[in-house]
Amino acid sequence: MRAHISAAWLFPRAWFKALWWRILGKKVRSRAQFAPLLAASSSIYQLWMLAEPAPLRSLANEPAIVALVVVGPGQDATLASAAEQGIPAALVEPGGLAEAIARVDWAENSWLMPLFAGDVLAEGAVAAYRAVAANTGMSVIYADDDLLDRRGHRHSPHFKPAWNTELFRHFDFLTGACIVRASAADLPRRSGPDWAAELVAAVAGRCEPVRLPHVLHHRKKRPEPKVPLAAEPCDPILPKVTVIVPTRNRVDLLRTCIEGLARTAYPDVEVIVVDNGSDDPATLAYLAKLDPDRHRVLRDDGPFNFSRLNNQAARLATGEMLCLLNNDIEMLGSDWLAIMVRQALRPEVGAVGARLLYPDGRIQHAGVVMGICGGAAHAHRLLKPDEPGYFRRHALPQFVSAVTAACLVVRRESFEAVGGLDEAAFEVAFNDVDLCMRLNARGWQSFYEPRATLVHHESVSRGFDRDPVGAARLGRELAAMQERWGTDDFTGDGDPFHHPQLSRYSERYALGLRW
Repeated sequence: MRAHISAAWLFPRAWFKALWWRILGKKVRSRAQFAPLLAASSSIYQLWMLAEPAPLRSLANEPAIVALVVVGPGQDATLASAAEQGIPAALVEPGGLAEAIARVDWAENSWLMPLFAGDVLAEGAVAAYRAVAANTGMSVIYADDDLLDRRGHRHSPHFKPAWNTELFRHFDFLTGACIVRASAADLPRRSGPDWAAELVAAVAGRCEPVRLPHVLHHRKKRPEPKVPLAAEPCDPILPKVTVIVPTRNRVDLLRTCIEGLARTAYPDVEVIVVDNGSDDPATLAYLAKLDPDRHRVLRDDGPFNFSRLNNQAARLATGEMLCLLNNDIEMLGSDWLAIMVRQALRPEVGAVGARLLYPDGRIQHAGVVMGICGGAAHAHRLLKPDEPGYFRRHALPQFVSAVTAACLVVRRESFEAVGGLDEAAFEVAFNDVDLCMRLNARGWQSFYEPRATLVHHESVSRGFDRDPVGAARLGRELAAMQERWGTDDFTGDGDPFHHPQLSRYSERYALGLRW
């Protein structure tokens, strides 16, 4: 109730709109609108803690865990916290790592728990770590954390994704909230002030860390995300890209898109414009005047089927890379394509998606989260790029479950290997998500690249599915999505790059409550 009162006070129009949908029986739509409003309440975390789930705990005193505590203000509380849970702790003075090493019984194959002065362990944290450590062959286990204010009250929880190597490059969400299985040889090389982060990164680089999705650490502060300011230099030789642009009429949008492609700094591009039944004379005249040395126009007068249009063009493509591009995309810079191709060339990467903005500057797409409202949704939608959002996730390159085909780059051989877009099950909606999931299953993980930022005038030329026929088709495609990928299962952990404690009804990574 407190969260609802706070939300109604802060956002009265939005709250009453969500309530109205509830009264009308539109429960999913109501929850989707309530979730971010409730998450804005200052009391939301305190309410969540009333029903905080308890992790599994080991009753044994094995494996051995040793805390290594960085010297600093609050160290006594950290040492006492370790002692309360029955694990030895050693203070690490500046440059004094060798002394700490000598206090570890390496014969016990101990796990190390680097902690910062002032941080304390949650009740049962060590037992929870032991329950996982005893049953894994991995060498890093990490948990969620929150912060403590001056009065010792908990706030600002960080519910972390499953292991994400690219996200970790820009945001150290492990150090200070994990245990590592290391050897004595791992430590002497790391004697500087950043020894803990260096140790964790080195061990994490040898295996895939395991997530323990519970708040086990209460901290004074945590490492901040490091937003990359610019893309890394691209390789001088980049493969040919075939850009596929489906369109129908709206020459104003198409012209902006084609002119943006002309300004794009990329060495070898062919453009296939798939004209899906344009009958506007101005559009037809514009298509006829396109430079044939750079553009091909493929005519398709059949009913709109986004998957079919792109698949037809992909079969004619001569580029090693494919770029699926909506006709209502507006380019802001010239390096976006090179940035995306460079990521798509990585052998472990499948589809690469850009950060897309609405014309008013708010985020339209920053990756896709599976399972939101029983389907899939664009992460961080409607957030302003300069807002912190959820730990700056919208501004950090990272692996995701899926990206939108409004601007998507993928290796052509990977696209062909999974059979392209599904023309039968996903004519219009979810075809990109389905493609990404099939690529993921082959070991080619989807990737979100915010350093490629464009404007998307979403669905301007095609419109929205508000007519009965379009709504019925969307219903069929949602049902196919749920059957194929289980997005309507609200009992499991959901999207691995999301979190079980975050709302399945919000695109904004809002804390979930049962209400």
